[in-house]
Amino acid sequence: MKMRIEKDSMGELNVPENALYGAQTQRAINNFPISGEALPEAFIRSLILIKAAAARANESLECITAEQSQAIQKACETLLNDAALMEHFPVDVFQTGSGTSSNMNANEVIATIANRYSSSPISPNDHVNFGQSSNDVIPSAIHVSASIELTGQLIPAIAHLKSTIKEKGNALKGYTKTGRTHLMDAMPVRFDQTFHAWAAQLKDNLENLKYLETKITRLAQGGTAVGTGINAHPEFADLFAKELSDLTNVTFTPGENFFSLIGSQDTAVALSGQLKAVAVSYMKIANDLRWMNSGPLAGLGEITLQALQPGSSIMPGKVNPVIPEAVAMVSAQVIGNDAAITIGGQAGNFELNVMLPMIAKNLLNSIKLLTNSGRLLADSAIATLTVNEAKLNEALHRNPILVTALNPIIGYAKAAEIAKMAYQEGRPVVDVAEQETTLSRDELLALLDPAKLTHGGL
Repeated sequence: MKMRIEKDSMGELNVPENALYGAQTQRAINNFPISGEALPEAFIRSLILIKAAAARANESLECITAEQSQAIQKACETLLNDAALMEHFPVDVFQTGSGTSSNMNANEVIATIANRYSSSPISPNDHVNFGQSSNDVIPSAIHVSASIELTGQLIPAIAHLKSTIKEKGNALKGYTKTGRTHLMDAMPVRFDQTFHAWAAQLKDNLENLKYLETKITRLAQGGTAVGTGINAHPEFADLFAKELSDLTNVTFTPGENFFSLIGSQDTAVALSGQLKAVAVSYMKIANDLRWMNSGPLAGLGEITLQALQPGSSIMPGKVNPVIPEAVAMVSAQVIGNDAAITIGGQAGNFELNVMLPMIAKNLLNSIKLLTNSGRLLADSAIATLTVNEAKLNEALHRNPILVTALNPIIGYAKAAEIAKMAYQEGRPVVDVAEQETTLSRDELLALLDPAKLTHGGL
């Protein structure tokens, strides 16, 4: 590989000849050969948007010239339209905890491109990074990227899953199944009741996410190094937020306290906790589907999920619930991401949190995983499943737990006696109840009608 010599405040070093970045980025590449994983593209894009908004604000405040600002903005636009964007941002996630390496990576790449459009030199530090510090840029990029992905991707995906579940539930309202508690037979429920319960979980998650959506749009930008705003124009934070809002169509505002937003990551931790709650809901839905689909002969076999691929390399004809399994793994990963983010949030030492890149990576990873798996769960599992009515009825009418409906008439003790006899003799509970009570068969059939029992009441 052909190399060129670049200089920074620490001296000279070799940089690949065609690389758009400079010395500080190369030092980070050399220093952190850890995971081989760069920060997510959503984060890098938000970082570039921050630089564009800062250039616009600084031009208005006469901190940089119009030519410098226009060159920086043009460079940012060029990068955002570049299909090979990520090759310019190779710095490992596991780097300096402030994310300084990634901030300088952006400054250097933008400056290199901006110099093509400017008659005077564009400096990574003095112009692209004017009025900024890695310490307010990176926390802001976490909030900006999470906000854009939350608003544009995850919330619509969960809403789609919720509406698909409700629609499917309404379509299956006529089917009654054996309810289960402790994985054991319980009173009957309708399919729409089961599905609408899942939808209610997702509704709660959406409400909580929308609340956090208002918190994640508050930015540290303007606090610079420690929260005091040193080297930034006094009006920079407000004008920056306005310019960024114009660029993204998301309303961003300066944080009420820059010290808090730079020294802690409480909002990111709270958002991650809610993403974990979404993951738990997904896991519940996925596992319920897996149980209802189990068998088809030796399991419950109440539903059949769409057959998507062969399920075994040795057992012909086997088909597995691959979408719910994938969703369950996503849920496990998101829960793990949350644990890492929680520990990362504890790393706010005095005026700066020093686990920012890891927090950014895991937060965006969770949002992406929940977005994609939620849509798959809706479209390739919920929407396409079918009900096996014969299998439902096979167990439903023989379920001795139906005797619960007789408690107000014959008492708990007598009902328990009938249930045990029905279990032991393998007889339908209506037959045993007819034998052991004074109620007529017609009365018993009406009282023990599974569909009627899903409506509650005496």
